[in-house]
Amino acid sequence: MQIKRSGSQPSGKGPASYFTGAVRIDPLFEAPEPARVRGASVTFEPGARTAWHTHPLGQTLIVTSGAGWVQRWAGAVEEIRPGDVVWFEPGEKHWHGATRSTAMTHIAIQEALNGSPVDWLEHVGDGQYPDAQA
Repeated sequence: MQIKRSGSQPSGKGPASYFTGAVRIDPLFEAPEPARVRGASVTFEPGARTAWHTHPLGQTLIVTSGAGWVQRWAGAVEEIRPGDVVWFEPGEKHWHGATRSTAMTHIAIQEALNGSPVDWLEHVGDGQYPDAQA
């Protein structure tokens, strides 16, 4: 058994190569081999978002505060709020983040395949990011 004490893992800044805007990542867990599951609490300040990306084994998001947006490739932008749970299929190209006016925090859970839980792609351009306020 392992207990990860709150505050025992340092917060990190979301790197500009994978995120637009101010993003804080708080690691929650990374199960040891042979398990593959990893989780983090991710906070997006207003206007912040991920780049387009995929997960080899899918991803679950659990929204804990604020208001955000998610979009899969060629799909509509969907609003997300606290209590919403989002599932992205393995290999499904998508992005997620805060709205322009409101911060958003979610717990992100994904599994690693061959040591990698994510494949990062291009940034979400300003023309792809919604103009509407939430």
